[in-house]
Amino acid sequence: MNSEELPDDDAEFAERPSRSARKRAAEYLQKLGVRLVGLRDAQLQALALPEELLEAVREARRLRGQSALARQHQYIGRLMREVDPEPIERALDLAAGRGGAHGKMRR
Repeated sequence: MNSEELPDDDAEFAERPSRSARKRAAEYLQKLGVRLVGLRDAQLQALALPEELLEAVREARRLRGQSALARQHQYIGRLMREVDPEPIERALDLAAGRGGAHGKMRR
């Protein structure tokens, strides 16, 4: 039975990513968001992020407690799901010195 033979509800279910895939995507976005904490304010402003995400990143810089920081990282991950990750990935790669042809070569 292929997806063309499935009723509408089953076809929708077949196209939806698995729970594991959704969790991997959410974890990736959280890690990407946590990397924003290491950027300077000028770099963050250049990304044109939503104000709520900027505030969450600033708050993560201020926090020192391990459990509070973990909760803040989860919150940043949730906010990251509403943002296009590609410009952020490019900015983080440039900040890390991996800017494509002009960046450092990896070994």
